[in-house]
Amino acid sequence: MTTPAEQIQADITDNAVVFFMKGTSEAPQCGFSSRIAGVLNFMGIEYKDVNVLADEGIRQGIKEFSDWPTIPQLYVKGEFVGGCDIVTEMVLSGELDTLLEENGIAFSKEAADKVREANG
Repeated sequence: MTTPAEQIQADITDNAVVFFMKGTSEAPQCGFSSRIAGVLNFMGIEYKDVNVLADEGIRQGIKEFSDWPTIPQLYVKGEFVGGCDIVTEMVLSGELDTLLEENGIAFSKEAADKVREANG
């Protein structure tokens, strides 16, 4: 049987972008998860969503795994990017575009620009 840490490691190893969130990409269960899922979806980023509410082991395990106390958490190519505030800031500054480009992850630059225009 896999431990939560092994499952988390497998998810971030097997998927270019992983979003640990409350709820799912189609039905987020908190505002912070909803904000980031909305941006990822709008930008056309392909990602695996992991609903931490469905598994208490994952919910606690991801906090220990990243040494980050809150959920949601975004990972790109196995690296912890951050939570809602950090990801929001990265989207608005263009840093997320750069990170995605450097890692060969497809996204809509036009959509990213629209997000920045709307929040500028």
